[in-house]
Amino acid sequence: MKRSVSTTERDDGELVREALAGDRRAFDLLVLRHGDMLFNLCFRMLGDDDEAADCAQDAFIRAYRSLAGFRGEAAFTTWLYRIAVNTCKNRLASSAYRRSRSMVLLEGTGADDAVLPPDERAASSNPTVRFERGEREAAIQRALDELPPDEKTVAVLCDIEGRSYEETAALTDMRLGTVKSRLARARRRLRSKLGGIV
Repeated sequence: MKRSVSTTERDDGELVREALAGDRRAFDLLVLRHGDMLFNLCFRMLGDDDEAADCAQDAFIRAYRSLAGFRGEAAFTTWLYRIAVNTCKNRLASSAYRRSRSMVLLEGTGADDAVLPPDERAASSNPTVRFERGEREAAIQRALDELPPDEKTVAVLCDIEGRSYEETAALTDMRLGTVKSRLARARRRLRSKLGGIV
């Protein structure tokens, strides 16, 4: 009797092949597998829960529509992240987005919980610690939101997502030297804005 392969045993490449063969459930599994990571990336780039959810959804829709163009030269996650980064960059560049962000009050970015792993979210029930962490995270997000889009993108990918310079260059279609120089500028601006907060 043939043993069925569990979803955790199937790698992204297998799920992509199954989705291309017409199995929509295979793509749903890719969304479930990568949805939280993509939302966190979009949240850090956009600084808003609703915008991040919209962009993550748009990125998955674009990925689904472009799936036949995925040649497997890079990892599926790299390809998916590139789509998400471009989706967020387009949103950041849109005048409607800039207007809506300028009217948002700073009291609730949602940064205190949205960007933390679940184990860190539950680590402390001390209200003072949670408040201080939330204030620090909100200040970081506000400082990120004030960066020019390209600097923000490389800061999020390198310093928050932990991507290497090479991965960031591949995700953004920037040259390696450009990534390094924009990251250096972003770090200087963030240090200036944040002072001793972090």
